[in-house]
Amino acid sequence: MITDAIRMTIPDRGGGRVAMVMETIRQRVAGRALTAGARLPSIRQMARTAGVSPSTVVEAYERLVAEGLIGARPGSGFYVAAQAAPLELARVGPLRDRAIDPLWVSRQSLEAGATALKPGCGWLPPSWLPQEAVRRALRGLARADEAVLADYATPLGLAPLRQLIARRLADKGVEAAPERIVLTESGTQAIDLICRLVLEPGDTVVVDDPCYFNFQALLRAHRVTVVGVAHTPSGPDIAAFAAALAAHRPKLYITNAAIHNPTGATLSAATAHRVLKLAEDFSVTVVEDDIFADFEHRPAPRLAAFDGLERVIQIGSFSKTLSASARCGFIAARGDWVERLVDLKIATTFGGGRLDAALVLRVLTDSVYRKHCETLRTRLARARAEAGTRLKRIGLKPWLEPQAGMFLWCALPQGVDAADVARRALEHEVVLAPGNVFSVSQSATGFLRFNVAQCPEPVFAALDRALREARG
Repeated sequence: MITDAIRMTIPDRGGGRVAMVMETIRQRVAGRALTAGARLPSIRQMARTAGVSPSTVVEAYERLVAEGLIGARPGSGFYVAAQAAPLELARVGPLRDRAIDPLWVSRQSLEAGATALKPGCGWLPPSWLPQEAVRRALRGLARADEAVLADYATPLGLAPLRQLIARRLADKGVEAAPERIVLTESGTQAIDLICRLVLEPGDTVVVDDPCYFNFQALLRAHRVTVVGVAHTPSGPDIAAFAAALAAHRPKLYITNAAIHNPTGATLSAATAHRVLKLAEDFSVTVVEDDIFADFEHRPAPRLAAFDGLERVIQIGSFSKTLSASARCGFIAARGDWVERLVDLKIATTFGGGRLDAALVLRVLTDSVYRKHCETLRTRLARARAEAGTRLKRIGLKPWLEPQAGMFLWCALPQGVDAADVARRALEHEVVLAPGNVFSVSQSATGFLRFNVAQCPEPVFAALDRALREARG
């Protein structure tokens, strides 16, 4: 029987104590801490453990019975119903004490309160984004014709935006005609569509180790095997990459272009050519995520540029430099892939986000946007230097000094567990990104990723305190 394992873990957000007890039980069931047929604590035990009145527990249990989540057995107590809710990727434990996995940082960052500090998140503060240009674009859209405001988008997506993306890609050496570009709801949806097209459950996908944690979460949802390849300051370790392709025969390799997440590394031309040669030898399709393109001072080598979009598919979005609320991304691929990707897009989202695409087009063509990106690059360079200096003072060492972008990948002092530090910092409303959420091999125990744009002064004090607590 579960007793001490159940405690109040959900903060009161206005729903009352009954709602908090109910949500605690729901999350335990969703995360399989309480399985079908498990007996719940008695009303008195639950009231004592949760710090609420027995009448609160009675009401919570009765409502859960009405939902069908639990059942009452006269004279015996309350039990989890046999038809328990299916396990959900996003609910594998309560908010604070769930396992630190590839979804942990996303959940903590997205659900954090207004006062929380988020150096572990992957986006810029609102004040760093071109809000006035977005407001101006929204005012313009209010006067747009009725088709923009009411009709579905065409399957490929807004033609003028695809034409602009084609020109922007050409600036990075990637030749893609507008008809080879498909607009999506986001960069994540772009990868999801490619996975739907290419993969079957049980297939293998290679990623960098470490890599962007949501690559792992998304691939888990597609029920494929994920193999990590160690990343170096110039790209994937070529010997390890070759060995992984030979041993596992993957369908896909997913990586970042230009600015690597989480390390900030930059792909070298020599490594890019060797990756492409191995991908050709082993018939591997490469997905190159170029979401950080506008952070670069000078364009780094692109796999898609060297490959000509034959074996490489490039994706991107505008959430990092424009607005995360305007959900718009794209896929650039060879011609015979496009029609099949469009079919999948129609099947999953039908017409796509026409208003978002129109908003993004207006902001990108606003004269302010280019100046915004120039200012942003300078501001990030200054923030990287300042954050790096502060982190070194408290014992953390950047793995490398990135040429651009918002991330620093930092080694903790010897013997300190990043997950332990992250949990301690969370108690002080600071969301960190521990290394193993990025690592398929779980070999990044001693690393944290920092978003330098989200590192005000209190972050370093909280981090120093968490480090001292972790050291004991």
